[in-house]
Amino acid sequence: MSDIEHVDEIGRVLRGQPTGRDDLVTTSWRRCVETYGMDPTRPEPAHIVTDTQLRAHQEQAERLIATARSGLRALFRQVAGQNYVLLLADADGICVDFFGDPRFEDDLRQAGLYLGSDWSEDLAGTCGVGSCLVTGKAVTIHQDDHFGLAHTPLSCTAAPIYDTCGKLSAVLDISLLRSPSPKSSQNLAMNLVKASARRVEMANLMAMTRRDWVLRLSTSPEFLEVDPEAAIALDASGRIIGMTQGALECLAPSGADTLIGMPMEALTEHDIDDLPDYMRGRPSEERVLRLKDGRGLFAHAIAPQVARLPRKTSATGGTAATARTGLPAPLESLSGPDPALARLLERAARLAPTSVPLMLCGETGTGKARLARAIHVCGNDAGTGGSAAAPSRQALAFHGVHCAGLDASAVARLADLPAGTLFLRGIEDLEPAAQSALVGLLDARSDLRPITTTSCATTGSEETSPAPASLRPDLHFRLAGAVLALPPLRLRRDLDWLVERLLRRRPEEFRLSPAARAELCGRDWPGNIRELAHALDVAMATATDLVIDLNDLPPPTFRRPPPSGFMLPAPRSAARPGAAGTSDDELEALLEACHWNMSQVARRLGVNRSTILRRVRKAGLTPPD
Repeated sequence: MSDIEHVDEIGRVLRGQPTGRDDLVTTSWRRCVETYGMDPTRPEPAHIVTDTQLRAHQEQAERLIATARSGLRALFRQVAGQNYVLLLADADGICVDFFGDPRFEDDLRQAGLYLGSDWSEDLAGTCGVGSCLVTGKAVTIHQDDHFGLAHTPLSCTAAPIYDTCGKLSAVLDISLLRSPSPKSSQNLAMNLVKASARRVEMANLMAMTRRDWVLRLSTSPEFLEVDPEAAIALDASGRIIGMTQGALECLAPSGADTLIGMPMEALTEHDIDDLPDYMRGRPSEERVLRLKDGRGLFAHAIAPQVARLPRKTSATGGTAATARTGLPAPLESLSGPDPALARLLERAARLAPTSVPLMLCGETGTGKARLARAIHVCGNDAGTGGSAAAPSRQALAFHGVHCAGLDASAVARLADLPAGTLFLRGIEDLEPAAQSALVGLLDARSDLRPITTTSCATTGSEETSPAPASLRPDLHFRLAGAVLALPPLRLRRDLDWLVERLLRRRPEEFRLSPAARAELCGRDWPGNIRELAHALDVAMATATDLVIDLNDLPPPTFRRPPPSGFMLPAPRSAARPGAAGTSDDELEALLEACHWNMSQVARRLGVNRSTILRRVRKAGLTPPD
């Protein structure tokens, strides 16, 4: 098409006459004239920013350039023999990175296919980079699709690159100085540039979320590990904090323009506790993530990276024992500011990379299953970091088994399980014949690390957590290499943190009124975290607005019985065990859990505040500084 014919066609578009041109192109032409005031009869030279301006744009895009460079280099090797050039432009349309054949450097610079060129649509007219930035979609602007006469020999195919929050941050463009006439000749270029942009987004997400769960998604199990189509990053509560643009297409409800802030369970039939099931310990074709709309995607979960243990230098100049500055992320997500629980999780972190059998004790609902999964994930991630003698635990499977109703034949079938963690829930419910079979299984399968749970009353101290009476001694000693006793919720000091974490499971920003918060802090919680979670679910479902008030909370399901031999004073007999039936250690633990709020402790125990004050003085207890 000659220059005159090109200008005439633009005129016909402006007059509303049909031309057969793509709607994307004709809409851009109208913007060029009606919005930007451009003249199609004037050949505009390439716009190149100054060296100072280029350095400023490159510095601002430094992290993106570093993330994208290896992928762009690989792409350029694929297309270099066909005289393509690659441009990486920032969100302003400035080319901040470039791959091209140096033999054609002068021609490329003159055409604007070079570092520092400004391809924003309001300056360069209809073009690959500019139109991609305006539409947010991959585009091919082929030859006389371009608005400016100086650019009509070019063929440019561009794809957007979005940041982890879903904001368009860059454009990847693959261009030719001259190409065959059919626009379809650039179909391969379109496929290549879209795939490369997707991989840049994936690499950027992985680099930005090392301390968070990442869930990579694919419609095909064959490509799940090597080239997934999408990914999301999740915080410790299961809320989406990062995504690739492909995740929006895979997961978003109709009409949604972002996934950020949505809980995983709002989109899928799973929650964050299920993520270990999607790690590499299972074949790809078995890792199917079920969506709320009934579809299924293949999923690959990547656990948060474990914080490494720095070496601590002693005062004498030598190297002392290793000291941890922070817990691994899977364990860190189990606790708020609670010193006693932090010590327990610290111990769990050091045991995780070993093959030591673990017994987890605690009342129902204290989070034993979550702790078991977190230990498994940390052990997988750390490999042999805990013990030189321990076998590698990298990418091993997690097998969850309920002991209630398990007979000897069912235990025998466990012998066929792949190597990994054997998680036995409710070991006290295992019948005698099954216990005997389990002894034989553990003797034969040293590659199955047992982690067991037992429901018992604890104060969070291993010394007060005896073995279940129903468990035969030889089995107990095979299972309880170390005992971790989870404290009940009434003795935890991070109740506020737990409440906020559970409230974040909904996309709405619920908050508690002071009265509702005080009520939650004053309850005994015999069902522990599970009971608290259900209470908040009811409150969020019944609240008339985003503030949960006292009347939105359901009543306690039941009260914990008082200690044996202790008579509760009327009329508080339905409240809680009194101070007289509480040991000094239990009273001190309760005081710490209530941040030494005497009135709150009195409400929990169903006695007067003066009674608590007398007990504190008699026991010689003092609040921390």
